[in-house]
Amino acid sequence: MADLKPILLVEDSPNDVELTLAALEQSQLANEIVICRDGAEALDYLYRRGAFEGRDVRDPAVVLLDLKLPKVDGLEVLAAVKGDPQTRSIPIVMLTSSREEADLVRSYQLGVNAFVVKPVGFKAFFEAIQDLGVFWAVLNEPPPHRADWPSNA
Repeated sequence: MADLKPILLVEDSPNDVELTLAALEQSQLANEIVICRDGAEALDYLYRRGAFEGRDVRDPAVVLLDLKLPKVDGLEVLAAVKGDPQTRSIPIVMLTSSREEADLVRSYQLGVNAFVVKPVGFKAFFEAIQDLGVFWAVLNEPPPHRADWPSNA
């Protein structure tokens, strides 16, 4: 299992974290789930700073990113990651309650890989998270580790 990339969940709602973890567990994914509770912590994780300085160098298989976060919001995290050649290949799924068209448009302008509105119902939320987990952690072919890229990439 050492070759499995982690899934980074960036979510400040304890209820949504609990539901997401339960759904991913039921999908029988073996990937480690890393939880960050705000955008600043997520950026520290992705850039291996602060408390995450010694973490494994593998990028996450996917970042499940909430839009409305304390400290640094989801759009700011998205802009930082997709605006940096070193991190832009990390898949990011905006997972949000927002149905605002402006949030959708801005997310895609910044390079989000998918925009998923959190279903309101428990069963629908559970199924959506399971589908996301299986697609990004199992079906999707992620880019190789950055250190393995050719120097002209």
